[in-house]
Amino acid sequence: MIRVLLADDQLLVRAGFKALLDAQPDIEVVGEASDGQEALDAIRRLGPDIVLMDIRMPVLDGLAATRRITEDPQLSGVRVVMLTTFELDEYVFEAIRSGASGFLVKDTEPEELLRAVRAVVAGDALLSPGVTRRLIAEFAARSREPAAADALSALSGLTEREREVMALVGIGLSNEEIARRLVVSPLTAKTHVSRTMVKLGARDRAQLVVLAYESGLVRPGWLG
Repeated sequence: MIRVLLADDQLLVRAGFKALLDAQPDIEVVGEASDGQEALDAIRRLGPDIVLMDIRMPVLDGLAATRRITEDPQLSGVRVVMLTTFELDEYVFEAIRSGASGFLVKDTEPEELLRAVRAVVAGDALLSPGVTRRLIAEFAARSREPAAADALSALSGLTEREREVMALVGIGLSNEEIARRLVVSPLTAKTHVSRTMVKLGARDRAQLVVLAYESGLVRPGWLG
């Protein structure tokens, strides 16, 4: 059973999401919060697998709440998906840097919401491929040029194949796409991704994308 916490200051948004999620046999909404501080308190009390977190909330916004979640070792198993009104909300990029596993537009199709919840819990962030590629392209355009020493330090423990796989994750390819590119099985591709995440201490695939750019493995302009 996937345990979900809803954090949004709009009651109607929470009610709509709750009705959809609770109707699924493998998903349960275990709590709700109307601001970031309430969300943090509820997360520590209820231990959800995933939090659907609105970016803009009173008292403590979603970005600050996400940073506190990802910085707390006791909450390392909690995944955060940010909720936003627009696909390329200016805060989405900061949310990914802060440790969010991905994001959803509030008016997303019900099937996409359900797929996203299951995907993130399984470690398959970043959600929608089309939105992901635009996010990565924007992230790349905003990213600073990393120092060579930082790149060497971050990547020194990876094998050549793991670096190759990480670069492909960095440009937004799924495990299936990576498998086709490298002519290996999807399971082999997933194994390489998982080992790379473990070696780099990445919480999930979203953080691996960020590390690919910040380490210098992938450069702005690689997306066609």
